[in-house]
Amino acid sequence: MNSIITNHYPIFEHYQAIRNQLMEILVDEDLAYHPGGKNRPLGELCLEIGNVQHSYIQSFKTFEHDFDYRNEEPGLSHSVAKLTTWYVELDTSLKEAVANLSDDDLERTINRGFTVTPFVQLEVYKEGLLIFYGKVSVYLRVMGKPLPQQMQEWIG
Repeated sequence: MNSIITNHYPIFEHYQAIRNQLMEILVDEDLAYHPGGKNRPLGELCLEIGNVQHSYIQSFKTFEHDFDYRNEEPGLSHSVAKLTTWYVELDTSLKEAVANLSDDDLERTINRGFTVTPFVQLEVYKEGLLIFYGKVSVYLRVMGKPLPQQMQEWIG
């Protein structure tokens, strides 16, 4: 097992858990919420973070980061159940991709327009999750929905 999995991944999974807690408080109708202006519906934000996670998974396999992937499953951005199932699959795939990295792979770099090590790549994805949570917390507040406890404590 590599050092990312043993030393860092257990804490990283706490960041992923916030998204799971979010899905527990949402219903399908919430995903259609649109706060106005040029903002997208909540379901599209949820779809976007899944697409982003997929791109990170691939980057750990290919050492190239490409953000072009789009999940085209009909109704995905309108269904809490579908999003939840997809997130579980993505989380499993991400952990497998990182776990499959050898110690030599941890010294390689991932090209994302600039290069980073796999450890830094996972840290950048964690920052993407935090940005997503920040956006979603605004949507939830405007909708009058309570934030999951961990989101309240970690995001504010």
